[in-house]
Amino acid sequence: MLLLDIGNSRCKWALVENGVWLRQGVLENRDLAQLPALVGDLPVRSRILVSNVAGDAVEANLREFFAAMQCEPTLIRAEAERCGVRNAYRAPQQLGSDRWAALVAARHRVAGACLVVNCGTATTVDALSAQGEFLGGLILPGLSLMLSSLSANTAQLADQAGDLQDFPRDTAAAMLSGAVRATQGAILHQYGLLQQREGSVRCLLSGGAAGEVMHGWSVPCEHDAHVVLHGLQILGEDEA
Repeated sequence: MLLLDIGNSRCKWALVENGVWLRQGVLENRDLAQLPALVGDLPVRSRILVSNVAGDAVEANLREFFAAMQCEPTLIRAEAERCGVRNAYRAPQQLGSDRWAALVAARHRVAGACLVVNCGTATTVDALSAQGEFLGGLILPGLSLMLSSLSANTAQLADQAGDLQDFPRDTAAAMLSGAVRATQGAILHQYGLLQQREGSVRCLLSGGAAGEVMHGWSVPCEHDAHVVLHGLQILGEDEA
């Protein structure tokens, strides 16, 4: 199987055979045309499973790339129930495919309630019960989006690199620290709510900004940089 996790800005991929990851990589969405060359010739009857949240144009380009390789990708959609996860979204298919795959991965990795957090262009904070029910979740701007919004819409806040501080004494540090603490606050709030409902809770983090979000806080959490790909693998194996 070829697994593709196409986010808003980057694509992560992995080539898997009999449960073993043979190759993997990351490339920018603008460079997706390079994907066939990176992956190489796919064996006959290979399956291509894709989570794409980057829009219709990217999907069209993807289908064109693989048509030249005589392959047809399968675009994953959220379902009402699959692989031990029950989707409580009012319209189950409106849940993003990346969030759905991450929930499936978390269900198979964590024996109990779990808060599934993806810190990418947007930050998503999804609650999974011990019984495998997706209860619902939050979507908020990611760290880079918060910082760029401040820089673009506030005249005296420049786009500068800052560092995380408890009591920032310069503007760049104040901006980064504010973005990180706001994100941590949202996660901690949902963690507390899930803990009240379920008792014991674990937290699973992924995404490019996960390291910054995890810095300096005490919530027990695990980092899985490829949680969406792991979920796609489980979904693909379930269909085999």
